[in-house]
Amino acid sequence: MPPTLAETESDGEEDRVETRNFDISMRMGTRYVAVAILFTVNLLNYMDRYTIAGVLQQVQAFYKIGNTEAGYLQAIFIVGYMLFSPVFGVLGDRFNRKYLMVGGIFFWSCITLASSFVPSESFWLLVLLRGLVGVGEASYSTIAPTIISDMFTQSQRSMALMAFYFAIPVGAGLGYIVGAEVAKAAHHWYWALRVTPGLGVICCLLILFVLKEPPRGMAEHATLTHSTGLRSILTDLNSLVRNKSFMLNTFGFVCVAFVTGALALFAPSFVYDGYKALDLHPGSATISLDFGFVTCGAGVIGILCGGALAYVVKKKHAGGDALVCALGLSSSSIFLFFAIFSLTYTVYVTWIFIFVGMTLVCMNWSLSADILLYTVVPTRRSTAEAFMNFVGHLLGDAGSPYLLGFLSDHLKAEYKLTSFVSMQYSLYTCCVVAMLGGCLYIICSFYIPSDRAKADAIAHGAEEERVSSQLTNNYEGLPEADDAPLL
Repeated sequence: MPPTLAETESDGEEDRVETRNFDISMRMGTRYVAVAILFTVNLLNYMDRYTIAGVLQQVQAFYKIGNTEAGYLQAIFIVGYMLFSPVFGVLGDRFNRKYLMVGGIFFWSCITLASSFVPSESFWLLVLLRGLVGVGEASYSTIAPTIISDMFTQSQRSMALMAFYFAIPVGAGLGYIVGAEVAKAAHHWYWALRVTPGLGVICCLLILFVLKEPPRGMAEHATLTHSTGLRSILTDLNSLVRNKSFMLNTFGFVCVAFVTGALALFAPSFVYDGYKALDLHPGSATISLDFGFVTCGAGVIGILCGGALAYVVKKKHAGGDALVCALGLSSSSIFLFFAIFSLTYTVYVTWIFIFVGMTLVCMNWSLSADILLYTVVPTRRSTAEAFMNFVGHLLGDAGSPYLLGFLSDHLKAEYKLTSFVSMQYSLYTCCVVAMLGGCLYIICSFYIPSDRAKADAIAHGAEEERVSSQLTNNYEGLPEADDAPLL
């Protein structure tokens, strides 16, 4: 039998009491510890993801594969990540998020360790295992940002997300660095894959025994704190598809994922080939190390600059986050073009262009996540993260490594080009996609005010249909977002 009105009101009051009590218990710095733990796991996540790229040439030599097959390693990882993101997104809106994350982290740690024992004649087993690593990582990436969202609101949330997303470039850079240096010290590339599994187990223990999971919508004092169950999945998806800000932000993320996925896998080997074309021979490990430091520095500066610039722009335009994303992504296409082009003549100028281009791309990470969180109601955020990950990776970095690898091999065979020139032509594709992403974020900025107002109203108990009709009348009667400091 469906619950009576009295039962529904009683449940709602219990939820409000639980949320208020939990909020009070987290005022003494607990939430900052939670962000630190989630940052650490995200750092490990991206270290693991880019370790293969740091030793790619050794992997290619070990398995005797070309760029097309090498592209499979990144593509299959993203496919596994992409396909299981919706599963964990739906579960994350309905069940205990700590246990879901722990299960996923432990699974990916075990699979990463197993993949370091694949013999040279079993390349396709390595491909399969990399796909399973993506399955494990999907459990974490779709859920962790929603926990941060439930602990902070408004400017505090933006700062917490900036801290969380520092892990992407820093982790990616460490993946290159640790992968190259460990492989060099141990005299074999597969030792690079044996670093993160032990750290993953430590992260599982931290989540289980230290992290406190907040009620959904706690920071916003939301009255809508529980999903309506598995049968509400179609309702959630229908609402997300009709959310213009969310959909445009998602397709902008597709372009970011396309560019970063292609560059992450092929940029170090492309730069190495450029060195050889100029009769310079620093060694592939040195290139990976340099690329790792560039990635770390560009990421930290990019995220900081993106957050600071968005803070200023939002004072004049409610869609400031999207406008800064547009500026960063479209500007990066210019610097990436000159980075790819200039390597024919000089390596020193190329490194400058790579650094600036990657800095501009990294301006998007925390801002794009923040747009999702404040334009979607609390009980749909894990599903929204999963949807964004699925679409973003399906159309972005699930295909871009394979596409560029295939295009490079085709140009090399068809026109008798060198590996360097064929990859150079292929990488120009990233510049076009980055410019397209900038245009999508500009359009997104115009829809953010209304979609954010709608999400705030629904989170505080308004009916979705009534809110939609009120939005056509200049948002009369809609509650304002709560911007009071929580600490």
